[in-house]
Amino acid sequence: MRFIGLDVHLDFCEIAICEDGEVRSGGRVATTPQALEVLANSLAPDDQVALEATGNALAIARLLEPHVGRVVVAARKELRAITEAKVKTDRRDARTLARLLAAGLLSGCWLPDEETRALRRRLARRAQLVRQRTRCKNEVHAVLMRNLKGRPPMTDPFGKRGRAWLGELALPGDERQTVDGCLRQIDFLDEEVALLERAIAEYALASPEIRRLMTVPGVSLMTASTFVAAVGEIERFDGPRRVVSYLGLDPKVRQSGSEPARVGRISKQGAAQVRQMLTEAAFTAVSTAGPLRAFYERIRARRGNQIAIVAVARKLAVLFWHLLTREQDYAFERPSLTRRKLRALELRAGAERHPGSRSLATKNSYSQRAHRERERELSIQAERAYRRLVADWKATKTPART
Repeated sequence: MRFIGLDVHLDFCEIAICEDGEVRSGGRVATTPQALEVLANSLAPDDQVALEATGNALAIARLLEPHVGRVVVAARKELRAITEAKVKTDRRDARTLARLLAAGLLSGCWLPDEETRALRRRLARRAQLVRQRTRCKNEVHAVLMRNLKGRPPMTDPFGKRGRAWLGELALPGDERQTVDGCLRQIDFLDEEVALLERAIAEYALASPEIRRLMTVPGVSLMTASTFVAAVGEIERFDGPRRVVSYLGLDPKVRQSGSEPARVGRISKQGAAQVRQMLTEAAFTAVSTAGPLRAFYERIRARRGNQIAIVAVARKLAVLFWHLLTREQDYAFERPSLTRRKLRALELRAGAERHPGSRSLATKNSYSQRAHRERERELSIQAERAYRRLVADWKATKTPART
């Protein structure tokens, strides 16, 4: 069996081969599909290949997988021997990869399927476009501040009334060009975001996992899609703690000698976008009645608001694991709110609107105040039940020994 390390670059891959405890260089191969196919055909079925996680590493791994026994795409945190080396060259890096693979020190990262990769790319591009749109809006607000125009008299200065108000403002010529240019960019970015959201919504309609997560109050399409795209196959995790650690919502722990362990801030490992989405969902979830709000208020009383919100985000990750592994909807969902979410999802995916229709689903929808109040009362009862459960649990705890 041979252990092969590939130091991947944009134009070429440096090859190193470890066999019978000896490491030798294997030359270079161009990073093109044709050259990589030639390399793959030269490998044995029991060979193992390791390469660092880069932008083109996944495509290279897909080409090599059918021809070898195992392909390992190593994450950066596994390659401290390379990143912190005093002498760092392509040849040395490839040899270090081969040695680490032969020693069994590379576990590698999970390689998602093509559908999950496409969802990840769409979500990442949408996040970039939303950030660009936010920068354009901030630039317009900066123009208003520089020219002492005060706060806009409406909630959304970029809506229909807001744009009419912006068009009537007396501004210097260069500032007027800035505002008009930003508005044109916002229109363009709105169209691009809508196209991406339509593709994401179409994927979500065909995904029972995303629709199941949306039964939790406060969890939107983007939160559920981002979680599913980051986690992938939930069967990979044997418990909710694994998911929490994978998303970087677990606290850091420091302990040495006879001193007690000190628990610090969250590790923030993994995708930051998932933690951001879960935190936003936590803010929405704690604003409505239910067990999550009771949990948030209990933590806030002891640790403060910020730690409580992060704790709710962690609780959501744990809840998501249970919902997906048990294939069950949220027990304390608000059905009319869930139907409203799913209808909005269908409309975003391009479904036809039927204004004025009065079907059974519409009569029992979230727009009916009486129906909404009944579900809210049930949520309040669930919140009270959670508070009682926690109180009873604390009362039955074994007192500490003195």
